[in-house]
Amino acid sequence: MCGIAGWVDFEKNLTRERPTAEAMTQTMHNRGPDDSGLWLEPHAALGHRRLSIIDLEGGRQPMVAEEQGKPVAVLVYTGEVYNFRELRAELVSLGRTFRTHSDTEVVLEAYRQWGPSFVERFNGMFAFAVWDVREQKLLLVRDRLGIKPLYFYPTPHGVLFGSEPKGILANPLARAEVDDDGLRELLAFAKTPGEAIFRGMRELRPGHVLTVTREGLKERAYWKLEARPHTDDLKTTVRTIRELLEDIVSRQLISDVPLCTLLSGGLDSSAITALAQRALVAQGAGPVRSFAVDFVNNARDFKPDELRGTPDAPFVADVAAHVHSRHTDIVLSAGELADPKARAAVLHARDLPVSMGDMDTSMYLLFRAIRQHSTVALSGESADEVFGGYAWFHDPQAIATDTFPWHGMSMKHFGSRQHALSPELLRRLDLKEYLRARYQEALAEVPRLEGETGLERRMREVFYLHLTRFLQMLLDRKDRTSMATSLEVRVPFCDHRLVEYVFNVPWSMKTFDGREKSLLRAATADLLPQSVVERRKSPYPSTQDPEYARFLRGQLTTLLGDAQAPVKPLLDEANARSLTQEASGNDSPFARSSMEQVLVLNDWLKDYGVKQVSSTGVGQGAPRGEVRELTGEPRLGG
Repeated sequence: MCGIAGWVDFEKNLTRERPTAEAMTQTMHNRGPDDSGLWLEPHAALGHRRLSIIDLEGGRQPMVAEEQGKPVAVLVYTGEVYNFRELRAELVSLGRTFRTHSDTEVVLEAYRQWGPSFVERFNGMFAFAVWDVREQKLLLVRDRLGIKPLYFYPTPHGVLFGSEPKGILANPLARAEVDDDGLRELLAFAKTPGEAIFRGMRELRPGHVLTVTREGLKERAYWKLEARPHTDDLKTTVRTIRELLEDIVSRQLISDVPLCTLLSGGLDSSAITALAQRALVAQGAGPVRSFAVDFVNNARDFKPDELRGTPDAPFVADVAAHVHSRHTDIVLSAGELADPKARAAVLHARDLPVSMGDMDTSMYLLFRAIRQHSTVALSGESADEVFGGYAWFHDPQAIATDTFPWHGMSMKHFGSRQHALSPELLRRLDLKEYLRARYQEALAEVPRLEGETGLERRMREVFYLHLTRFLQMLLDRKDRTSMATSLEVRVPFCDHRLVEYVFNVPWSMKTFDGREKSLLRAATADLLPQSVVERRKSPYPSTQDPEYARFLRGQLTTLLGDAQAPVKPLLDEANARSLTQEASGNDSPFARSSMEQVLVLNDWLKDYGVKQVSSTGVGQGAPRGEVRELTGEPRLGG
């Protein structure tokens, strides 16, 4: 895994801009601590930071393809193409020769052989930039599900791009400005494909290619979810899912560095761990290492609620014993979770105050600890979106609500995240109308089968909303918190073959046993202890230690006492102060998320020198307007 950054300008000589190009590339250091490279020509600068995973010696970048001693194409690439060996063999049969054993060179030679359609042949997670020297053309490409991030920022004569916003913001042409639509997107809890929060910046949509030439920028989709009739019976469907999972996990175990799994004791991560163990043992390379997160005194503090009926630890132990993994628990204290330095590390990893509070911080600290032992980890992320695991998939009230289903249950499961913000700001942003517009946009995209009606039609919509709007938030979180620690996390359930297949399985078959994720349970039950097979869905854990809420109240009290705190103009200060009191309910998830939101938003405004651009209307794009400086100079951390 790596980080990329670059700059194309058809009116500027970029060979004179090395310091700026190097600064953009250096922001990706944590994504690639092992090596760096920069390629310059008059109209293109491509930078790369490398985390060495495959062909440690031969996969250096930027990688240049030459003909008769002259460069014809240059690639900077982050991710993994899991079918690179088959593609390499095919390319060799077509006359291509290779200098390395890396998947990077396969991507480059695939472009030379097949042109812009080459991406349709890849199975993997990736984001990359190809500069075609002869055609003076840049291609930016992102994987189908959006596992790997890629941002771009159009300029008058070209484009800036990077794996993360910080790479773009390191260039003086980019500005850290946010308009009302950016604030709406921050608070909406429903990621709009393509939106990047910062005014003028875009995120390349999953499954898309952006072409940049002198004539301008052109974006096209090379992949999207499609509705197809599902003709397999239940037995065949379960067998197909099992065969796909075995192939997917086997492919994703390819690595020249230590590898592990993330294990929560739930069905998803347990299935991945069991499949990885079986594959590694068959190769003579086991046992698999597994890691789990837990909290100090969690057995004492844990209280079941509507989302989490059981703590993870007993089930983690059952799986580790059952599959014989080499297991380690990473146990975190309330002080570690509330540490402002850890929160700042997460913010600077994401560049945005989009936070799930202690769940983000614990994930970052977990990955930081794992990185002492492994460089690659397999995760169970996205199984809930693919197979239908969340509680609201099975709640008729949430399904019937005319909005994103997770919003239909937001008060029940999450509480409001805007409690401490000023009523004037919330009235101006009109989040209800913004979400309505984004919801209608999403519904208009949903592919449908002719004659599909009733619950089956609605559940196709629900799965589409999760795969394109909800999953993106979780993939962003996992990518940033892992890459901030130089750990590559792979997500087998995001393999597009599995996603395409299960998307078209009827809802009645997806819930054939009356439970969540029926098909995944049936496909993997023989690999797992009975306790896990019977366990109900439990989300990523959150600490219930009351000490954590006390830390937050103290930090918020200090912030509210600072007259210069940049977030204060955005707050209902009376409500914010009420959260600092040791009153009943002020250690609830509702109160905690409100405090966490204020703390991280303040840090973002301060550290990134964000300027707010005033605008009117909802969903009107990036209007021109007054620029109001909220903070001082930006200090972009790594």
